[in-house]
Amino acid sequence: MKSLLASRPVLWFLFLFNLAAAAVAPFVVDGAQGVLTAVGMGVVSLGAGVSLLRGRTARIG
Repeated sequence: MKSLLASRPVLWFLFLFNLAAAAVAPFVVDGAQGVLTAVGMGVVSLGAGVSLLRGRTARIG
């Protein structure tokens, strides 16, 4: 399972999907639940983005 989650296509999916969900969540869900959903999805998106960048720099350097 760990190797599947670390693959580049899965990381790109997690990054883009969670980024889009974080942008839309406050408009779809009202109140604090929408804000917390956006924050949680944003954290997952940032984690996937950092993993993508780390993989890129490891390959280059």
